Amino acid sequence: MKKMIIFDPAMCCSTGVCGPGVDPELLRVATVLNNLKNKGVVVERFNLTSNPQAFVDNKVINELLNTEGVDVLPVVIVDGEVVKTKAYPTNEEFCTMLDIPESYLKTTIKINKATGINIVKPKDCGCEGGCC
Repeated sequence: MKKMIIFDPAMCCSTGVCGPGVDPELLRVATVLNNLKNKGVVVERFNLTSNPQAFVDNKVINELLNTEGVDVLPVVIVDGEVVKTKAYPTNEEFCTMLDIPESYLKTTIKINKATGINIVKPKDCGCEGGCC
């Protein structure tokens, strides 16, 4: 199985999905990573605020930060190779980069300004008791 590591910019929490104004892109990434975890695909994720030592310890990230600055974040590494910088992978890119079927990502998030966030799970997601 391929190994993916995401190095996030500085955020207030590990996923960036907190506070009154949730960024839909961070919500999408958090949902994708949760769905992958439920399918047994673990993606490591490091936040510059919470895990600064991981940025120092990883020579590739350390060099990128020294040459390009924090604007290069997020950085996505698969099997030791930088595959994307300055943006998170799209759902299609997650599938391609990890060599997984699209069905691994199936959860729909709908943001309704009046009622909040509604998560619609597919029938075959394997969740028990509201894991999504």
